[in-house]
Amino acid sequence: MSAVSAESDPYEILQVNRSAEPEVIRAAYRALAAKWHPDRGPSPDRMISINGAWQILGDPRRRAEHDASSAMPAVPGPVPSHREPGGTGIPIRRPHDEPPSDSLIDFGRYAGWRVSALVEHDPDYAVWLARTPIGRRLSAEIDAALVRREAQAAALAPPPPQPRRSFLRRRLVEAR
Repeated sequence: MSAVSAESDPYEILQVNRSAEPEVIRAAYRALAAKWHPDRGPSPDRMISINGAWQILGDPRRRAEHDASSAMPAVPGPVPSHREPGGTGIPIRRPHDEPPSDSLIDFGRYAGWRVSALVEHDPDYAVWLARTPIGRRLSAEIDAALVRREAQAAALAPPPPQPRRSFLRRRLVEAR
């Protein structure tokens, strides 16, 4: 038997929505494991329950069995798409009609974030990430997001000021 008891819900232990994508569940597990690891946290029991919840939700077959045997249906609504910038850990939800169009980052300090959110929040890190071996698979998306960001910034920028002609230059032009 796993470390998760019948009274506790693995979704509540990992603090994720029942309809969460596997990448979101993995990111939540990693964040909680880092926080409650016995070397860092005061309670090894908490880590045991986190590992037990991950054993269930990390395996697609076990997760399906748990969901089928659970009395609670999946919560309708949008799936958390990325974490709020600033590290508060609060999921940001997208509207129903806007499916996430970019990849979820499942490693590093921005685990659980979407590529577009990372580019908006920390473009220098995104450029660095695209050059690293672990981030090369995301390099095309990062480049596209950076181009979109630059285009939006250029569209919002005020037009360059017109050069002012001096009084003497204007008189010379008028005299011709």
